[in-house]
Amino acid sequence: MAEKPDDEADRLRDADRLRALETRLSERRAERRPSRGGEHISQANMAWRMVTELVAGLVIGFGIGFGLDYLTGLRPVFMVVFVLLGLAAGIKTMIRTANEIGRTPGRPGDDKDE
Repeated sequence: MAEKPDDEADRLRDADRLRALETRLSERRAERRPSRGGEHISQANMAWRMVTELVAGLVIGFGIGFGLDYLTGLRPVFMVVFVLLGLAAGIKTMIRTANEIGRTPGRPGDDKDE
């Protein structure tokens, strides 16, 4: 069975369109930017670090205050004071971490905490 001339022309036209599509797709793949997954993970780790620092300050302050209240018999006095001090220490540590994130590596004064 011989093919009709129109069918052969359609096949050639489809093959050309397919090649053009493959060329455009390969160009698009080359233009695609690299993934920022590593940067996202690093930022998430820094965020968890800051949360942990704040919670640790609160827990340590609560522990010291509760212990002093237990020893002295004054129930909420030392606990309130040391929880507030722990909160202040946690916030100070969080600010230091945030400044560390904002620094550019290799800048003078990085190791002097300036």
